[in-house]
Amino acid sequence: MDASFFVILALVSSVFAGKHDIYSRHAVYGVELRDQDDVATLFNLQQKLNVDIWQHGMARVRDAEVMVSPEQSKEFFETLDNNGLKYYLKIEDVSKVLKEHEEDLAKWRRNRNNRMIFQDYPRYAEVNQYMEDIAARYPNLVTLVNAGKSFEGRDIKYLKISTTNFEDPRKPVYFMDAMMHAREWVTTPVTIYSVFRLVENLRDDERDLLEDIDWIILPIVNPDGYEFSHTDDRLWRRTRSVNLEVSTTCFGVDPNRNFDVDFNTLGVSSDPCSQTYPGVAPFSEAETRIIRDIFLKYLPRIQLYNDIHSHGNYVLFGFGNNTLTPNVAQLHHVAAAMGAAMDAVKLPEAGYYLIGNSGLVLYKTSGCGQDYGQHIGVPFSLTMELPGYGYSFRVPPSFIDHINEETWKGIAISARISKIHYRSRVGR
Repeated sequence: MDASFFVILALVSSVFAGKHDIYSRHAVYGVELRDQDDVATLFNLQQKLNVDIWQHGMARVRDAEVMVSPEQSKEFFETLDNNGLKYYLKIEDVSKVLKEHEEDLAKWRRNRNNRMIFQDYPRYAEVNQYMEDIAARYPNLVTLVNAGKSFEGRDIKYLKISTTNFEDPRKPVYFMDAMMHAREWVTTPVTIYSVFRLVENLRDDERDLLEDIDWIILPIVNPDGYEFSHTDDRLWRRTRSVNLEVSTTCFGVDPNRNFDVDFNTLGVSSDPCSQTYPGVAPFSEAETRIIRDIFLKYLPRIQLYNDIHSHGNYVLFGFGNNTLTPNVAQLHHVAAAMGAAMDAVKLPEAGYYLIGNSGLVLYKTSGCGQDYGQHIGVPFSLTMELPGYGYSFRVPPSFIDHINEETWKGIAISARISKIHYRSRVGR
């Protein structure tokens, strides 16, 4: 090999090693929340300074976590001090912990050569290959659907799992997706593990979950953002769409603010660089249009939509504007059953699941997938926030097995309850 090869290799290695440097001297602070006024103070800071809220917290229950850049720190601290909010340092240098996480992940992988795909953080291509393999091996049970392309042209695929080829209207549909927010890596393994439990490792006491329910499982809603979070920016959250009429420097939209329900009214920012920028119009993003189209195609039979996020141990339901749905008692029943099932096997490092209306438990939002599903007629439309164990978006892979198993228990019980309500709803 000539010298130019080694020069190129050195340059590539240098870029890879330094990709986390964009967060050099960024720090994360825990903020104690006493009441809703404190929650509002943080929200206003997010709007004004564009600080990145990693965990919104809950007044008198859980502290918020906020990443602050050196440029934001002076006004951030002054605002907290002026409002009497107590805060403490959680992470001194975000770039350092991101590098450590990447090194720990590489070391773990070297020691786990026989790991299953759902025991790791698989890349987009690996997930697609798994879905293709499953559909090929179980053609009478699994159908692979290519729903369309992302902004950058990646196929967005999902699996339909059914013993009756989705042709039995007596069976409810359980629709789950993950990776709407690109940095929430721990969400995709849960969806793949669900496929594994339903198809490859079906247990006798769970046969009803396969035979009585049809499943739609979409492991990666936002493939462009997910790949970018691997290659360039570990904390990337949004899509990767480009609209030069809006900005020539900031790209992407928060997909969970891009749905057509109370669009651009609450919990959003008009700043195209913000983590909560909703886009110029509802469904401006190819990725959210795909979710919309799945809803509309199967709406008469979708009984439960489970939008899986991370982190914080929550099961939430609509609406994000603090209003409650007419079937809120049933919604709360399903969410509470999920939380209880997961709490029964949780690790000591995790908090108990908090259950409730997303606007009241966390913060007001608009344009989210959960609310859109509820708005158009899905009886049970939920947002699940998985455990972070104090690592936020950097959950060590050693926790993945437990998260998968724990979350599956919540999914299973919610599916069974949904089946009961569906039969009552359709009169069968």
